[in-house]
Amino acid sequence: MAIDIRRRQFVSTLGGAAVAWPLAARAQQATMPVIGFLGGQSPESIGHLVAAFRQGLNEAGFVEGQNVAIEYRWAEGQIDRLPALAADLAQRQVAVIVTSGGDVSAQAAKAATSSIPIVSTIGGDPVKERLVASFNRPGGNLTGATVFASSAAKRLELLHELIPKAVTIMALFDPSDPVVALDREAAQAASKTLGLHLRFANAGTVNELEAVFETVALDRPDGLFVGANPFFNLQRDQLVGLAAVMRFRRFMHFENFPQPED
Repeated sequence: MAIDIRRRQFVSTLGGAAVAWPLAARAQQATMPVIGFLGGQSPESIGHLVAAFRQGLNEAGFVEGQNVAIEYRWAEGQIDRLPALAADLAQRQVAVIVTSGGDVSAQAAKAATSSIPIVSTIGGDPVKERLVASFNRPGGNLTGATVFASSAAKRLELLHELIPKAVTIMALFDPSDPVVALDREAAQAASKTLGLHLRFANAGTVNELEAVFETVALDRPDGLFVGANPFFNLQRDQLVGLAAVMRFRRFMHFENFPQPED
């Protein structure tokens, strides 16, 4: 269950934005409040989520292009682009920044501004990551929701259930992800309980990903565990393709990947 850390209503933030803006900002934006949307992925990879976001705005009385504008910034799975994209939105003095792509997007937005409200959904501990001061008194300018847990242990359990004879698992993570330590720790603890041996590998670029699969082809582990990450989510087709080319015949498990239609 997500832990709600809201301190103000998103709709109230938007509704009051036009009144609160300085006169110069109002003149630039023609009195229409602007939402900054910071995405760690590509627009194609989370098109269904963007559609749901627009629908939610419509239900709250905000229609894009009529009484609210949205400035989109996409990192295309390249986490190192997020700080500059977040800074650009902050410089444009948007009314609120909405982040997608987990903790790393939220951290980039938080670092870019201490005054513009930020709405985020993350998977880690917002207090430990210093996104908020506490759950009872978050302080600052960030609000949203968090599952406050790593799903790595549960996903590793699922992999074990599906291939119970598997012993050696290649665990792939993006070292630039701010929650990678939490995921690695959870996966390591779960592996001991399940009697699995994890071999950790890192990849944050396409070239590094291909190098990892060269290792996979040589080591031939029993399974591949891929961490939840905007880069891996964007590269899911390549992950599957590389696995096929390398004749990796074991089970591959990913979190939040689209499921095949019935």
